[in-house]
Amino acid sequence: MHMVEVFQATLEALVANKLRSLLTMLGMVIGVASVILLVALGQGAKAYIVGELAGLGTNLLIIQPGKTETSGGFHPPLSTVRKLTYADAVALKRRVPLLEEAIPVVLGSGRVKYLNRSRDVPVVGVTPEYQKVRRLYAETGAFFTTEDVEARRRVVVLGRTVKRELFGEENPLGRMVTLAGARYRVIGVLEPKGVSLGFDMDDVVFIPVRSAQELFDTDRLFEIIASTISTEEINPAIEQIKTVLSRRHGKEDFHIISQGAMLSALQRILDILTAVLAGIAGVSLLVGGIGIMNIMLVSVTERTKEVGLRKAIGARRGDILHQFLMEAVVLSLVGGAAGIATGVGGAKLLSFLVSSLPTRVSFWSILLAVAASVTIGIFFGVYPARRAAHLDPIAALRHE
Repeated sequence: MHMVEVFQATLEALVANKLRSLLTMLGMVIGVASVILLVALGQGAKAYIVGELAGLGTNLLIIQPGKTETSGGFHPPLSTVRKLTYADAVALKRRVPLLEEAIPVVLGSGRVKYLNRSRDVPVVGVTPEYQKVRRLYAETGAFFTTEDVEARRRVVVLGRTVKRELFGEENPLGRMVTLAGARYRVIGVLEPKGVSLGFDMDDVVFIPVRSAQELFDTDRLFEIIASTISTEEINPAIEQIKTVLSRRHGKEDFHIISQGAMLSALQRILDILTAVLAGIAGVSLLVGGIGIMNIMLVSVTERTKEVGLRKAIGARRGDILHQFLMEAVVLSLVGGAAGIATGVGGAKLLSFLVSSLPTRVSFWSILLAVAASVTIGIFFGVYPARRAAHLDPIAALRHE
């Protein structure tokens, strides 16, 4: 029996039982669409987070107080860990030639007030170089200067949300606000940045780092953000930083986080998460395959007389095997194609309806879904097809 004839017979059998064929394919549609949609969600989340981190720069180093490694012997209390200071940041900038910038950061919170309006906000104390490193610039007015830092001037740059909530449409430049009980003059408003890695950059205020230390009555730094000349200089720069700070502190009581290392670790985690999501969706494909086998077994039982008649007039076992196997494969392929359309369309629709939920359809997930649907059709179609092919023609003709 020619393959064209087998295909024609397959289509006739499937069209003759439209509802059963549609219900059988539904399992494959759901399975394939689930794989594509869940992988798209995983890949979209990965692209979003990686893009956010990469946007901050891959040549950044974050230096924080305290050693993360554990060693033997007596462990002193946390309060004995030496702090990072403004002088440490200055020393790094002067003595580490591979560093482009070394920015001291003081982090706190306070209530900012103007007339009868007030708002609790994060307060970040930095130096002017923070603009370049974090790509965060003033839209109106200006950021504070190095002279403002050294003179401990009480000047503040407002985030867009803070400006809107306190001043509305009024121009805030030159106005005096009360920040954590102290009066500060507004010199600038930041350009809108939105939410970055869960932190609303528009709902924050920036002041000179020395003024922040004075405001919060501390000489400690939350961290030092350093940027290297290039990505290739990160590892040598880390060694130079360790040398300078270890000499100043008498020991290595700090840790350094590489933005690139964070990015690589996060990519590995997200890849695993995407694979897990694909595996969960793959269970739906398995269920769909079992559904195909179940329906094909029912079809063999219903068409026992037909098989007996075809064998009686000369059909070979291979002809019967090919026809039933072709039916299973066609059901899988058509169901897989519909599942691809549903999955891709669902991912696009989800991204359109929920803009904060990124999706990215991967070509490999579509290939995986197609390969899985074909494999499942063949695998779960073999047993029913073999059963039909091995029916005894006489017994089949007598079947009621």
